[in-house]
Amino acid sequence: MGEEDYYLELCDRPVHFEKANPVNCVFFDEANKQVFAVRSGGATGVVVKGPDDRNPISFRMEDKGEVKCIKFSLENKILAVQRTSKTVDFSNFIPDSSQLEYTQECKTKNANILGFCWTSSTEIVFITDQGIEFYQVLPEKRNLKLLKSQNINVNWYMYCPEGAVILLSTTVLGNVLQPFYFRAGTMSKLPKFEIELPSVPKSTKLNLSERDIAMATIYGQLYVLFLRHHSRTSSSTGAEVVLYHLPREGACKKMHILKLNRTGKFALNVVDNLVVVHHQDTETSVIFDIKLRGEFDGTVTFHHPVLPARSIQPYQIPMAGPAPVTSQSPVPCKLYSSSWIVFQPDIIISASQGYLWNLQVKLQPIVNLLPDKGRLMDFLLQRKECKMVILSVCSQMLSESDRATLPVIATVFDKLNHEYKKYLDVEQSYTTALEAGQSRSSPLLRRPVRTQAVIDQSDMYTHVLSVFTEKDMPHKFVIAVLMEYIRSLNQFQITVQNSSGPGPPWPLLWCRWVIGKRALLPSLSSALLTRARHQDAGPAQSLLYAASVLAVPCSQRLQAFESFYPPAHQLSLDMLKRLSTANDEIVEVLLSKHQVLAALRFIRGIGGHDNISARKFLDAAKQTEDNMLFYTIFRFFEQRNQRLRGNPNFTPGEHCEEHVAFFKQVFGDQALMRPTTF
Repeated sequence: MGEEDYYLELCDRPVHFEKANPVNCVFFDEANKQVFAVRSGGATGVVVKGPDDRNPISFRMEDKGEVKCIKFSLENKILAVQRTSKTVDFSNFIPDSSQLEYTQECKTKNANILGFCWTSSTEIVFITDQGIEFYQVLPEKRNLKLLKSQNINVNWYMYCPEGAVILLSTTVLGNVLQPFYFRAGTMSKLPKFEIELPSVPKSTKLNLSERDIAMATIYGQLYVLFLRHHSRTSSSTGAEVVLYHLPREGACKKMHILKLNRTGKFALNVVDNLVVVHHQDTETSVIFDIKLRGEFDGTVTFHHPVLPARSIQPYQIPMAGPAPVTSQSPVPCKLYSSSWIVFQPDIIISASQGYLWNLQVKLQPIVNLLPDKGRLMDFLLQRKECKMVILSVCSQMLSESDRATLPVIATVFDKLNHEYKKYLDVEQSYTTALEAGQSRSSPLLRRPVRTQAVIDQSDMYTHVLSVFTEKDMPHKFVIAVLMEYIRSLNQFQITVQNSSGPGPPWPLLWCRWVIGKRALLPSLSSALLTRARHQDAGPAQSLLYAASVLAVPCSQRLQAFESFYPPAHQLSLDMLKRLSTANDEIVEVLLSKHQVLAALRFIRGIGGHDNISARKFLDAAKQTEDNMLFYTIFRFFEQRNQRLRGNPNFTPGEHCEEHVAFFKQVFGDQALMRPTTF
């Protein structure tokens, strides 16, 4: 497979550390994302590296026995080291502070410390087999203060630093999970919940392993992911991943099930809000997006892989050493190695090779792997680095070789403008709040973040539509695409930009020009543009003049396209409405479509109803063969006559005798208005 076939890759700048061996032990801190290489218990050196650390931290410490766990507090101010099952040792890494170690023993008698987690720069949690202990570290006093504790039998634990939640496995089977939430010196006990095991356990030994559980934030919500190796339903084969939503308030609820359709050894990552499932046996991975539509059974939503299974892109490990010495070729990395250890959300560590990678999603290869353009847009709009890929998809679907149908193009435009409109609404709310006097520093007022999913009109003009119209494409297709984009903007009540300010002309003005250029005689367009340029106007003003002159014939031409593109009629009206001199044309368009009441409402809206021809409207109403419509129009002009002349009858100059006779024939003489007398 070529590089364009892989949609997952390891980052090109991994963290390199001394590989694990009998002398060197490797530890990983999930909160700071740091790797600790501890040589000889620290006596011959400790090197700490992280993905964002430009300079590694190096120090030595006295060898007081085997190191079971080692982590820095947030901001790297205090080092905690566990060497025994009863105590944790601390060392300050604060300037001008004492370097002497101080020790804290767990409070519960006969308890063994399973591990610890830093929740802030000075707060730490001990997890023991008999409960949980929350401490505040006082570095200047070189001791700890117990803030809160909870007694509970614990099999194993898991920590999610992004959500500040510790999950404890309890009960004999281990499938009852108790979460605790930590924030600003407080520990909150959340409702416990039970993981549904694949089948009724045959013994009372531990059935739920921490290897089958992960915690991660997906689309801003905390989930517990359970890798169930066998489905609970006999009709379903293969493993599945069950997602439990863990809210800050309320009970944990099973929400999603990801169908893997295979068995074996699996590992989980979460990258860019996608759940990535690695399968060691086949050395492939699949991705799931819980935002995409799945199969809802009334309780949970079932999802299948978004794309076919693929391997992570092959990776070459550069040879270590000075540049003049390392002349050998890079060594291929063994992907899906049994020595790989996966951490959330996107960490892969090979302790035997001495590398820490961040897993990444490549969006461009996905374009060709997901043929459904609507589903592809739903997928891309949720990704962080999506803008240029989305614009390339738009260009691709308008190309000669991969041209999409108009309904597909319309769907894509609607999805893009839906996101665009959401951002504009949030931005407008923010601006309104500021104008109402709310302070920018208010915690309730946050400036909207413009993500890459916001594709505005300028983006579409610059990267897609302006390039598209320069290609040798069928005129009707070009015009239909341009009108479809404007139709979509109007549908979402997005003001179509029509500025003649600096920079390129905005889309509506530009679309008018292109429609005029392609739909009318080229000589007419050229003559008008030449005339505009010779009137001492700048380029933008010249284009605006030309577009305004072309607007009326363009709108008439648009009506001719209605047979193969129904929205053309409404677009022609929208174009005419923007010209203050095109009111007569608008009335003619509406009457030609038998929209007599709409024409009358329009002319009343602009205050011209006292001067319009009664005969023209009555002719149009009669042609509809709708007697009640004719009655309404006839009565309107009778009332106008009464108001203007004091008499409802038509004058001979209006030439309405034929319509008066028809009215009498259908409705009788008694239906005519009588002059009002006072």
